[in-house]
Amino acid sequence: MLNLLDYRRRVNEMYRLIRDSDDPAAAREMFRLMRDDLFRSHPQSPLTDDQKASFSGLHYYDYDPAYRVIATVDTTVEPETLEYDLGEDGVMCCTRFARVNVTLPTGTGSLSLFWINGYGGGVFLPFGDATNRQTTYGAGRYLYDTIKGADLGASQREIVLDFNFAYNPSCAYNPRWVCPLAPPENRLPFPIPAGERLFP
Repeated sequence: MLNLLDYRRRVNEMYRLIRDSDDPAAAREMFRLMRDDLFRSHPQSPLTDDQKASFSGLHYYDYDPAYRVIATVDTTVEPETLEYDLGEDGVMCCTRFARVNVTLPTGTGSLSLFWINGYGGGVFLPFGDATNRQTTYGAGRYLYDTIKGADLGASQREIVLDFNFAYNPSCAYNPRWVCPLAPPENRLPFPIPAGERLFP
């Protein structure tokens, strides 16, 4: 339990530094280095001991500022609750509470924002795109999971969507993890060549 607490504290601190930075490209480099350190050495790393022994770093697209947008949060959506069976971790429920529109170099679309139900709650934003199964994890990636500290910054009206910080769910690294994945409404038909790539 204390190892998990320490891991979450370190992730929270990493995202605090990202939000405080006025240089997103430099912040992404810091993000990469800090995540590599957590994956390589922390007891709560999603990697097995064998994977840690040969770990040489996670792979990312080069930083591209065109994939960073500040989106308006539209809360006039029909709420719908999704349930994810996470195996030994039980059932996770989250409810659609808003929607954001994104215009990127490769396409325009919209994504639902979900609120994680339960004590404390949190914003959850999983997404898929046309790079999945090609250069990124087949089941999609995450931008926000604030219950675990992944928080790029938001207000009541706007949210930072910097896809250069998109990251893989734990199940991308080995099958012992069960992860909530992007629902069909958050699967974009165009590629987003930004953020974390396939784990080797």
